[in-house]
Amino acid sequence: MMVFINAGHAPNGHPDPGACSRSTGLRECDVALKVGELTAKYLNAVGIETVVFQNDALSEVCHRANKLEADLFISIHCNSVESPYAEGTETWYCSGSEAGRLLAECIQDQIVDSMNTVDRGIKEAVPGKNGLYVLTNTDMPAVLVELAFISNEDDEKLLRNNQDDFARAIARGVTDYL
Repeated sequence: MMVFINAGHAPNGHPDPGACSRSTGLRECDVALKVGELTAKYLNAVGIETVVFQNDALSEVCHRANKLEADLFISIHCNSVESPYAEGTETWYCSGSEAGRLLAECIQDQIVDSMNTVDRGIKEAVPGKNGLYVLTNTDMPAVLVELAFISNEDDEKLLRNNQDDFARAIARGVTDYL
């Protein structure tokens, strides 16, 4: 069993760090990488092989996951919007993938239950409409996890201070799925 973990956005934030907290400067790329590395550690501890890869070239991300013939694909991100009131966790899967939907449910449930984030639900990415490139261009069940809103003060604190808890929840979601 191999899980390919895509830590969202560019390594070291160049050229694109993803979303950034206006108040603290916390960067999405840093949170995604740390949570991805910790998730890999917990999955490795139960005998699941992992690869963690961070790159802005989404075609390269998908190519690597497909070439490795990973069994599962997890992309980790932080959400952000103009409103400072939006909050919570959501997990995306590709339309038509029942396995992807189930993986999304397992991860979403674990994060919401253990982190007490607002449950924004699982979301369906539809190719040609809102198809989230990494979900529609990977050959295995794939999810994109929006941990919480880096633009919300309370969620940002969780993203800054509870990265290990997010990682444990994602790892438990994977083992629940399996």
